[in-house]
Amino acid sequence: MLWYALYTKSRQEKKVVARLLQLNIEVYCPMIFQERQWSDRKKKVEVPLLSSYVFVKLESKDREQVFQVSGVVRYLYWLGQPAIIKETEIELMQKWLKDKVVSFEVVGIQPGSLYEIPSGPFIGQKGIVDKVDKSQITLVLEQLGVKIILRQ
Repeated sequence: MLWYALYTKSRQEKKVVARLLQLNIEVYCPMIFQERQWSDRKKKVEVPLLSSYVFVKLESKDREQVFQVSGVVRYLYWLGQPAIIKETEIELMQKWLKDKVVSFEVVGIQPGSLYEIPSGPFIGQKGIVDKVDKSQITLVLEQLGVKIILRQ
């Protein structure tokens, strides 16, 4: 059995988890506590670490079962295939989140941030992100005096 990432409708993560559990599908939604401010009080509320994402563990032949649940939109894809999450990565998240985490933010790659190329002929080179599109990143490698485009 493999772990897959599911994209859900906005703010439907907890409902999707409950419905998937009713179908006897192993599911994991990493949760954290955040302090929220209302006009009259502050309160710690439990929210998903990754908005609109839950992880499911199932056989590849059973992947279509998740679409019986309302709130599930699609699988997260990588290189044209449903993204497979390593067991060790799920375990690491679970271990890290055993203690209560308050006020954590996940931010994607943004223009101006530093990015290290993970593979290919420029592996290990660091550059400044110039532009981010749906399937590519434009990166400026100042040391080499070039601008390159990394495609998914």
